[in-house]
Amino acid sequence: MAFNLTLLLCDNMLVSSSTLAAEIFNFAQAMARAGRHPVGDVVIRRVTPDGLPVQTSAGFELQPTHSVHDTFPSDLIHIPALWRNPRPAVKKYLSYIPWLREQHQLNCSFTAVGTGVCFLAEAGLLDGKPATTHWHYFDQLQKQYPAVQLQRQHFTTQAGNIYCAASVNAMAELIVYQVERIFGRVIARQAQRNFFHEIRNIADPVGFSDQKTGRHSDEAIAQAQIWIQDNLSKPLSIPDVASQFGMTTRTFNRRFRLAVSSKPSDYLAEVRMTFACDLLKNTDLSILEIAGYSGYKDASWFSFRFKQWSGSSPKAYRNTVRPKLFS
Repeated sequence: MAFNLTLLLCDNMLVSSSTLAAEIFNFAQAMARAGRHPVGDVVIRRVTPDGLPVQTSAGFELQPTHSVHDTFPSDLIHIPALWRNPRPAVKKYLSYIPWLREQHQLNCSFTAVGTGVCFLAEAGLLDGKPATTHWHYFDQLQKQYPAVQLQRQHFTTQAGNIYCAASVNAMAELIVYQVERIFGRVIARQAQRNFFHEIRNIADPVGFSDQKTGRHSDEAIAQAQIWIQDNLSKPLSIPDVASQFGMTTRTFNRRFRLAVSSKPSDYLAEVRMTFACDLLKNTDLSILEIAGYSGYKDASWFSFRFKQWSGSSPKAYRNTVRPKLFS
C-alpha cells in the first residue's frame, strides 16, 4: 500500500521547509526498494486551494499537482514555514482551513514547520494542545491563539497525530521520525546519516513536549538501567542482572518491560550499539577494541549485529560520520 504525502503550498513559503521533507521521504523510498522493504511507494502531491502555482520567499515558482477540491488520499499533510509575518498568508488562504479540518476528521497526520503552525491554529486543531513555532513568533502566536498550549522550550511537539517543529532543522528530525514510523529504524538511521550535517546518537528519540522518554517510577529498574550502562564491557546476561537486583528473571523481565516499554535484552543491545556509535564517531579505536568496550568479544559478531541494527557496517558508519565532524 502506498504512503501518501501531501505538501501544502502557499505564497511566501520557505521552499526548503517543504522540499526537504519530500527529499527525505524519496530517499527512504529508495532505501526501502533496495532492501526489498514491504512498504509500498511514496506518493507525493503538492496542493493549493485553486490548483494555481505559488511564489516562494526565494522567488521560485512551485507548481501544484492538485487543488483542495480534488479527491485524493493523504496519510501525512506537511505544512511549510512562512517568511516573516504569517498572518497575510493565513488570511489569503482561508480556504485551507475547512480542508484541514476535514482531513483531521479523516485521521490524517500533520507536520507543520515554524510559522506554518498558524494554519493548524487557525483551524482550531491545536486548541488545548501543545505546539511550538519559530521563536520570533512566540508572543504573536500566544496572543492570536490563546487556546494553544505554546511550548517555548521545545523544538518539537506532538499532540496525537499533529506534530510541530520550531525550525527547518527541527523539522528534519521530525520527518526522520515519521520515516521511522513508516519504514523502520534501519532506514530512518540511513536517512539521518545522509541528511544531517551534525550526527547525533541515532538511538536518541525526538524530544516531544508531551513525551517524558525514559522516565518512570520503578527505582530498582532505574538503578538496573544505570548499572547496565556502567558495565557494558562485561559479558552481561539478563538473569545475572536480575540477580544483581534481587529479582527472579521472570519478575525482572516483567517490571522492566512495564517501566521501559522494552525487553531487557533489547535495551541492553540498544545501549551497547549507541555506545559503539559514539566510539566509532569520536575515537580511533579499532573495530575489535570497540567491540570489546561495547560488550562483544568477537569483532565479526559485533559487526554483524551492528549492521543489523544500523543498516551499515561499523567501518562504513565511521566513514560516513567522520567527514561530518568539525574540529
